[in-house]
Amino acid sequence: MPLSLYNTLTRKKEEFQPVHAPQVGVYLCGPTVYSEAHLGNARGPVVFDVLTRYLRYLGYQVRYVRNITDVGHLESDADTGEDKMEKAARAARVEPMQVAQHFANRYRQNMLALGCLPPDIEPQASGHITEQIGLIEEIVANGFGYEVNGSVYFDVPRYNEAHRYGKLSNRSIEDQLGGTRDTLAGQDEKRSPLDFALWKKAAPEHIMRWPSPWGEGFPGWHLECSAMSRKYLGDLSDIHGGGLDLMFPHHECEIAQCQASHTHTDESRVWMHNNMITVNGTKMSKSLGNFVLLGEMFKGPAGPLVQGYSPMVVRFFLLQAHYRSPVDVSDDALQAARKGYRKLMNGLRLLEKLVPTSDEAKLPGDADLRKLMADLFAGLEDDLNTARSIASLFNLLRKFNTLATTPAALAEVSGAVLAEAVAAYRTLVVDILGLQDEPRANAEQLLELTLSFYSEAKADKAYDKVDLIRAALKGQGIVIKDTKAGVEWAYSEE
Repeated sequence: MPLSLYNTLTRKKEEFQPVHAPQVGVYLCGPTVYSEAHLGNARGPVVFDVLTRYLRYLGYQVRYVRNITDVGHLESDADTGEDKMEKAARAARVEPMQVAQHFANRYRQNMLALGCLPPDIEPQASGHITEQIGLIEEIVANGFGYEVNGSVYFDVPRYNEAHRYGKLSNRSIEDQLGGTRDTLAGQDEKRSPLDFALWKKAAPEHIMRWPSPWGEGFPGWHLECSAMSRKYLGDLSDIHGGGLDLMFPHHECEIAQCQASHTHTDESRVWMHNNMITVNGTKMSKSLGNFVLLGEMFKGPAGPLVQGYSPMVVRFFLLQAHYRSPVDVSDDALQAARKGYRKLMNGLRLLEKLVPTSDEAKLPGDADLRKLMADLFAGLEDDLNTARSIASLFNLLRKFNTLATTPAALAEVSGAVLAEAVAAYRTLVVDILGLQDEPRANAEQLLELTLSFYSEAKADKAYDKVDLIRAALKGQGIVIKDTKAGVEWAYSEE
């Protein structure tokens, strides 16, 4: 079956048709790097990592872009408050770009730990000021932007006359106006409370500033993704996405900017939005204080969690639900995810034991095994339903366990079909879902345990065991030393 994806813009599943097949352009709105990433920040990257892996498995040539926001993201969506980067820098008494570099590095480390492949391009907003200024000039030239006192705003009511502002989030402009005051504090220079900043004049104390045709300032938050997506993926990309909280106003403003510029496109053919991570049914966010930082979560305990969970367990936890469904985080849910993840890893080890016993080209058990194989990818084809594909993996794994423990059942399956099933299981688990086996034992703890066995054997005068342990460790480059203080070890210098 062809791949279908739910398009937020049309509110229905659609067969995926790339703009310029076999090339596919994918853009994910990345983090604002003013602080450590929390679990909620990880869901989009994990989902889009699986999406790009699957598209490549299908034979597409994917260019995956995930941006870094390091300027222009103010505290309020109404274009008020401090720049989040500058506020963090002031608190730490460092330069804003030091904050950006530090947390961008930490974000990348966490994403790699979660098994996310690096994006093909990872542009930063501060490195694309020229492109953003150019986009503003196009919007102003087309009559959809205006300058006031060195700031430039997008004229939403005028744009709405020619297009429809709110079509992505399904909000009418009347409803939006009904939810605002006629004037907003500090926003009197806007013609409408719905207008949003394309360029903000920098106050004297503002550190991050660039020259522009309207004076020194900095770009609005919504502008960067429109400019960078167009630069790296063209006027119309294939897939653009992020968290559900970005649908409005961020993505809505992106579409308006592209429609108002010379491109006149919706920026992307397909808009995808992953749902939120919740804690006791409430959205996880730093403002509510109910967040779980990824770095702390991997070590534990963190936030409402009483213990830590490995990156692969966290990845499995995020993938065991459909990306458009909310996921509630708790120790019970993560412990269940750990059991499921370990079952799949044990399945990878089981594959080596599945050796066919018949040379027949076709046997009665082949049909059942082929059906289980087909089910593996049916979920991914249906709007990237990883939950369904994982359930199919467990169904196939149960079959593998039967084949491994029942010689008569194994004899009913041909070698060719068994090899296909083994390859399909490994491909889905490792190559597409990105789940890797990870060591659960600490090497130094295992060494200390081995030395305790060595000491016991020596005390019991079991010298054959003593020599065996010495030889085994020497083979690993470890030398045992018997000292007055006790048994010690050192790296072999040979």
